Amino acid sequence: MLKRLILVAGSCSSGDDPSVRQTPLLSPSDKAELSREFPGVEIDAPAPPRGEAHAAHAAIDARAWRASALDLWALDTHLHALDARGPFDLWIGGLDRDGAARTAYEVLTRCQRFIRRRNLASASAVFARVLARHRDLYDLDRPLVRADYDHAVDVWQWMLRLDPRASVAAQAAALFHDVERLVSEANVRIEHRAADYQAFKDEHARRGAALTRSALADLGLAPEVLERVGALVASHERPGDDAELALLNDADALSFFSLNSGGFLDYYGPEHTRAKVAYTLRRLRPEARARLPLIRCRPEVEAMILGEPRRTSAPAPAATQA
Repeated sequence: MLKRLILVAGSCSSGDDPSVRQTPLLSPSDKAELSREFPGVEIDAPAPPRGEAHAAHAAIDARAWRASALDLWALDTHLHALDARGPFDLWIGGLDRDGAARTAYEVLTRCQRFIRRRNLASASAVFARVLARHRDLYDLDRPLVRADYDHAVDVWQWMLRLDPRASVAAQAAALFHDVERLVSEANVRIEHRAADYQAFKDEHARRGAALTRSALADLGLAPEVLERVGALVASHERPGDDAELALLNDADALSFFSLNSGGFLDYYGPEHTRAKVAYTLRRLRPEARARLPLIRCRPEVEAMILGEPRRTSAPAPAATQA
């Protein structure tokens, strides 16, 4: 779990001692805002004194981050290994005072799945069983399965950022909304081959709801909660007036942009990614879409977002031959 964020003006590459170069980089208001947005992380923590052993940590160069030149796959691999061993620190080096708060916000957004915040509804023994069951379904040694697991946890975290009072049903739906991919796309993605993309997504949601109900049936959730989770998963690929469904769609869409869009572009190429961006933007409410400028995306994805007009409907992605 991510424990501390350490910001330094100089390099924090391996072998350096960034503690001697650390200076306060955040204003009190910026630090307070980041602490509110990312609870549980000690923001702009002091570096360990010279000579003291550094805690397990990952280091990010801010200049590579701003240039979209960072190897995110290597970063994720390192973060997963650290997280498996226990609490860890995240260092961001190469910062200047003007850009420190923005970079910290962007990096923490992408790494928020290692924070695992909860609210009153999810701080229960029943929800702990929900989390454990969800984790047990995923073979994290399989790259596409790992990507789906990371996305699910990230959607959950986005949901709690958007609505700190989210219900246990909404949070469980966030975790399980794409569980159907464990059946249909664990080894290779096939969505771009669909003749009717919306129909493909609707079937994905319907089957996912059945799998979700089965997975959660024996965990002690109240019957009405279990039914609500299934209903949210079944409908999550279409916008609607239901407030919790809209919240799930917002969280799912924001996670696509903040966590998955770069890998999606690499896997599918620009044509399908452009259509996916349009489809995903259609699911965002205006207040959630307003967060997109605060998310760091690859320049190609940013151009697709900016090129898509603000409108209430957008065509689903057309079929693309692999």
